[in-house]
Amino acid sequence: MEVGGWHPGAAARRARAEELSLVASPRSTRRKLAVATWRPSRDGRLYGRVAIDATALLKFVADLRESSGVRVSVTHVVGKAAARAMREVPEAHARVVLGRIVEFPRCDVGFAVDIAGEDLAPVKVAAADTLSVPEIAQALEAGALDLRAGRDPAYLMTSRLARLLPPSLIRAALNLASVVNGGLGRAAFGQPAFPLGSVFVSNVGAFGLDEVLLAQVPFARVPVYVCVGRISDAALVVDGQVMVRPQLIVTFTSDHRIVDGAQAGRFVHAVKEALLNPSLLSS
Repeated sequence: MEVGGWHPGAAARRARAEELSLVASPRSTRRKLAVATWRPSRDGRLYGRVAIDATALLKFVADLRESSGVRVSVTHVVGKAAARAMREVPEAHARVVLGRIVEFPRCDVGFAVDIAGEDLAPVKVAAADTLSVPEIAQALEAGALDLRAGRDPAYLMTSRLARLLPPSLIRAALNLASVVNGGLGRAAFGQPAFPLGSVFVSNVGAFGLDEVLLAQVPFARVPVYVCVGRISDAALVVDGQVMVRPQLIVTFTSDHRIVDGAQAGRFVHAVKEALLNPSLLSS
């Protein structure tokens, strides 16, 4: 039945055409993967937030830059703190494989890297809990340079597939990668094992954002995501008095199948203590 020039079949065809035109339009690899990855939220997630007096942290970063000659940043320190927290809360250092909780073999930290303001891609720093902060910074810088210069084979393969495949096939490929790369931990399809590591760190402070709760990437099976916000002045209580200090907000998103409230509390506490007393990260 057609009413006033409107026909349900024609409307559906127009909507489908608009959807296809959007898919066909130029988009970053990350956005194409996002379209194929996420459906309406229904899975168990646990969120956390902590505000930190960044005075000691900023001094630690400045001192490390001077002593090591490496361009250390707050992000690198947070990555090291998260890796150390995983070591202290081993129950959280696991993923779900075929209905079973399986521990990761080592603590690799993935970092989100901006590519010319047009795309995002991960750089994974292997065994980050065994590295110093300057070593993490150097590994991340090397990986970022390869990404931006077009020398990262995994990103090139992902970009090629995102260009060539429709969303339905990208979703099927991601489901397969979820089992093989993210679950079983096998390098395949041009992708490494555990492509985002066992904890993932992103810095939104670089974009002027105070805090963001990160969305989980299901195929990677990362148990904990850590987001670093912008450092800004805030009124904080120091020794019973209100003072203006630099404040950093760090948020956490975790897989509630693996991380419960007690484990989340221990993990967040370990990160907070390390950032308030960053000399702990030198040991």
